[in-house]
Amino acid sequence: MALASIRPPAVAGQFYPGDERVLRTQLAEMLSTAVALEAAPTPKAIIVPHAGYMYSGPVAASAYALLAPLRQTIRRVVMLGPTHRVAIRGLALPAAQVFATPLGDVPVSRADWMALQARGDVIVDDRPHALEHCLEVQLPFLQMILERFEIVPLLVGDAPAQDVASVIEQLWGGPETLILISSDLSHYLSYREAQWSDRAAVEQVLELQAGLDHEQACGATPINGLLIAARKHHLRAHLLDLRNSGDTAGDRSQVVGYTSIAFCEAETPSHARH
Repeated sequence: MALASIRPPAVAGQFYPGDERVLRTQLAEMLSTAVALEAAPTPKAIIVPHAGYMYSGPVAASAYALLAPLRQTIRRVVMLGPTHRVAIRGLALPAAQVFATPLGDVPVSRADWMALQARGDVIVDDRPHALEHCLEVQLPFLQMILERFEIVPLLVGDAPAQDVASVIEQLWGGPETLILISSDLSHYLSYREAQWSDRAAVEQVLELQAGLDHEQACGATPINGLLIAARKHHLRAHLLDLRNSGDTAGDRSQVVGYTSIAFCEAETPSHARH
C-alpha cells in the first residue's frame, strides 16, 4: 500500500502513550475500572470525549466498556468529530485509506468512502485530518474492544445539523454499525461554572433536543446531527459519565468538560413513551 494512503498517528506520545505496551496497559486499566452512572443496554451510538487520556480517558472508558459484548458484532464505526485546526465547509473524509496507531492499522471503509463522495456536502481532504486528534484518540479504545472493524472518519466543519443527520442516516446500517461522536463540553470555565454549563448541555442531549451551540460542546454540530437521527430512530440516551478536568487531572480554575452518553434502542414501544 502506498505510503500516501496511510494517515500516521499525530498525537501518540502526547494525548496517549506512543509505546504499544504502555498504551495497552493503560487502556486495560481504564476499561477494567470503568463505572457507568446508570445501567444501559448495548448502544447503537455513543458520545465520547477526546482530550488526553490522563484527563478524559476514564470518562471515555465508561462508553467503550459497554461495547465489550459487541466485540464480534460491530464491524464498522462511523466516526464524526469537529475540526480543531483547519476550517472547512461541510464534512471532510480523508484521502488516506488507513489510520495507523501504536496498536496497528485501521482500514477506512472503501465502499462508504466511495459512496459519500456523491454528496455535495462531503469533500475528500487529508489536511483537516492530518493533525486532528478528536478521532485519533478514539481508535486505540476501539482496537482494544472490537475484533475487526473498518471506520468512516468524518470531520465536521461549518454544516447544518440536518446535513450531518442525513449523512448519519445514510451510514446508519444495522447492528454491525456503531455511530461515534467525539466531543468535549465547555472549555476553560471555572469548575463550578463548567458543572452548570455541562449539566444543562447534557440534559438537552438526554432529551434528544438538537440545538447545542459550540460554547456548550466543541462537537455541537455532529452531536446535533446525531440527536436528529436518534429521535427519528426512537433511541434512548443514557448518561454514563459527566466530569471535567478538575475532577480527573487538572486544577479547578479553568476546566474542560467531558461526558460519555450511550444511545440505545428503547425497551418499550415508542407509542408508550408519548
